[in-house]
Amino acid sequence: MKPILICIAGGTASGKTTVVQKVKAMFSNEDLSVIETDNYYKDLSHLSLEDRKKVNYDHPNSVDLDLVYEHLCMLLDGKSINMPVYDFKEHNRVSNKYITLEPTKIILFEGIFALYDERIRNLASIKLFVESDADIRFIRRLTRDIKERGRSMEEVIKQYLATVKPSYDVFIAPTKRYADIIIPNDFSHEVAVDFIAARLKDLARKEE
Repeated sequence: MKPILICIAGGTASGKTTVVQKVKAMFSNEDLSVIETDNYYKDLSHLSLEDRKKVNYDHPNSVDLDLVYEHLCMLLDGKSINMPVYDFKEHNRVSNKYITLEPTKIILFEGIFALYDERIRNLASIKLFVESDADIRFIRRLTRDIKERGRSMEEVIKQYLATVKPSYDVFIAPTKRYADIIIPNDFSHEVAVDFIAARLKDLARKEE
């Protein structure tokens, strides 16, 4: 059967990863794989760490969408890929390190720019947008970046005000209009996840 691609977009810390994990739990690892936009941030080895910290990572130009498109096409054609690995503490890709992904029946592509590129949207069978209140997203991001990414509170707040919020308004929120389903994630999304899983199983049966 031809693999099925699902794109899951939304603002930073909107709950995209939570939705992905819940959907993934309903399938085996042999049937479903996940590709995160974060791993496709461009290689900035030519810049110092201080200069890398100044880059606007919430602008679509910070992501190698050409490589994302190439890799998704390869997976949909039944070919394996070597996905880059990104280090948030170093603000850069990990040199000479890759994750080999084999094609699976279902491919979840998740990230803030998952619905930004028309080429990628045209590959998708289902397009989702996870929506959450801006205050909740900020609190989640603040907590996550301090605990998991080694950032200070001042760094997170400065980045949020300078690039994260403005870029969301300009580049990410408008992609909501391309979504087949919008999932509210302020509280619970169990019904939406159950519906998506059922739809995926239905599509998989039709492709067999």
